[in-house]
Amino acid sequence: MGATHEVTNQPPPLSGYDVFGADAALVEAFSRYGNASDRVELESLGRLAGSAEAQRWAREADTHHPALRTHDRYGHRVDEVDFHPSWHRLMATAVDHRLHAGPWVDLPGRAHATRAAKFLVWSQVEAAHLCPVSMTYAAVPALRTDPAISEVWEGRLSAFYDPVLRPPAEKEGCLAGMAMTEKQGGSDVRANTTRADPVDGWYRLTGHKWFCSAPMNDVFLVLAQAPGGLTCFVLPRILDDGARNGLRLQRLKDKLGNRANASAEVEFDGALAQRLGAEGRGVATIIEMVAATRLDCVLGSASLLRRAVAEATWHAAHRSAFGARLADSELMRAVLADLALESEAATALAMRLAASVDHADDPQEQALRRIGLPLAKYWVCKRTPAAVAEALECLGGNGYVEESGMPRLYREAPLNSIWEGAGNIQALDLLRVLERSPEVALAWRAEVEAAKGQDRRLDDALSAFDIEAAEPGQARVLAGRMAVLLQASLLVRYAPPAVADAFCTSRLDARHGVYGALPAGLDTEAIVRRATPEVP
Repeated sequence: MGATHEVTNQPPPLSGYDVFGADAALVEAFSRYGNASDRVELESLGRLAGSAEAQRWAREADTHHPALRTHDRYGHRVDEVDFHPSWHRLMATAVDHRLHAGPWVDLPGRAHATRAAKFLVWSQVEAAHLCPVSMTYAAVPALRTDPAISEVWEGRLSAFYDPVLRPPAEKEGCLAGMAMTEKQGGSDVRANTTRADPVDGWYRLTGHKWFCSAPMNDVFLVLAQAPGGLTCFVLPRILDDGARNGLRLQRLKDKLGNRANASAEVEFDGALAQRLGAEGRGVATIIEMVAATRLDCVLGSASLLRRAVAEATWHAAHRSAFGARLADSELMRAVLADLALESEAATALAMRLAASVDHADDPQEQALRRIGLPLAKYWVCKRTPAAVAEALECLGGNGYVEESGMPRLYREAPLNSIWEGAGNIQALDLLRVLERSPEVALAWRAEVEAAKGQDRRLDDALSAFDIEAAEPGQARVLAGRMAVLLQASLLVRYAPPAVADAFCTSRLDARHGVYGALPAGLDTEAIVRRATPEVP
């Protein structure tokens, strides 16, 4: 530094802390739903997530984007994706902590809720690499449609991280991807034109996919038109004899965010695949995969929210303006408290739905999961971009600079609302499930009514709410309202009084809009203090 000035009033970096332990809402949710024996591992993962080293991996993976290599030096088609070493460090950590398919094969108990807590912690480092991890997690319930296929792949998908492209049987572990949507259809997968022709017990696929998630992975779930209609297939990149399958990577997508991860346009040129489920039952076969990826969308958005709140509260706690700490300003404290409420409600809802996966034999839990996922996917993912933008603004101009890390969060924030069905798809799915499965509405009401008698405002809001009165054109309003009531119930039951009081006061009147417009008289100081990270 030259002799012109001294650097003062700059917050220290938010590093060297336990991301898990600093998140009171997550710690409490894990205590309710997770495996207590995994607490030490979570704390270790939290310390790694909060380290300067892991934050460097994230910056490097985001800066050095994946590169497509279609041919080798001799002109042979290879279709490989090259990544920066930091990408592989992030991936290896995620797999080592069993964020991929591990929970499906771990001992019975609370494996999925525990995995959700780990996901919420590690995703705060860098979100993009969790895409291939999430695909692998979600593939297992779909593969179980065919026990013979599942027996081959399930063990591979729950093993070690092995990024080298070679026959699956020779690898230490595999990862799964997904290729569903096409140019002409998008979310309307029934409009797919990729053809699947039977041959010797397998099928040859010919066509294209506009989006292939994680094209560097080892095996893909694919939708194609078989003679009997739209069908799901399992397509390996490398065949058992070592030959490369007819999967051609045309180009990688140049995306707004999620830039460390590769997404591709692909062509199938007679690619060999196995049928998964009956012909014509493609959508029904992949429905469990969709449910699992929707859960990870909610977890991912809740993680982004938490990271943004941690950065904003940390900055405000260490930055002064106009003679006072930012965190002591009444206006700033209202903004920070409002963002903290959003984050805590998202975490509570995400962890509750993750816990329902651990109770596959309980009809009530499965009904709650079925209705809760589109609600949460719609609401939490829709609320996240505005919340991240507000958190970025708390850092002022510093937040708009790449070195702060906030622009990366901001670019990532809209993704989960789009992935696995945008807002209207979720709202329509809500209407569909309410019409076809009336028991899901009862499960939702029972969960909300678990807080009955503990907050008059929630009781009144629930009494005045009538699912049957909702018009089809108001499906978004219905989804948002049901999500907020469910969040309110969870916070009333489990959060500190200051948090529950502020949430019910600000959200249940249905007028809440811009962050920071909280009513007067709330204990914003306690809310902000709870949300601010502490570094030893």
